[in-house]
Amino acid sequence: MFGVKHFLEWIGIKQSLHERDVRSPYFKEGEMWWAHVGENIGSEVDGKGNAFTRPVVVFRKLGAFTLLAIPTSTKEKEGTWYITFRHKGINEIALLSQIRVISFKRLKEKIGQLDEQDMMRIRDGFRKLYH
Repeated sequence: MFGVKHFLEWIGIKQSLHERDVRSPYFKEGEMWWAHVGENIGSEVDGKGNAFTRPVVVFRKLGAFTLLAIPTSTKEKEGTWYITFRHKGINEIALLSQIRVISFKRLKEKIGQLDEQDMMRIRDGFRKLYH
């Protein structure tokens, strides 16, 4: 049985994020940010807590207002669509199967930068999975 989904709560947050009049923060590839991921459908990864947030890796900057983001998890997972890396002493998993384009308005706060070796492993995993 599936847990209760909180779609109505998420819709209110999503509406306020959409209407925010804020400048796009400076973000770049390889950074980790807390992002308002939302309450999603089926096996799509959800955000956690009252703000529906989850850490994401900025995989590709697509302009000043959009980015290709890879959600992360701390739960161990196995498969070609998962890449393990360490960030601030914590084992993280890049969920390559959950990659998606998001608006800068979903970004909440920057939480760090991946080292080049980890970012290269994520890029290589992406290429193997999607090429």
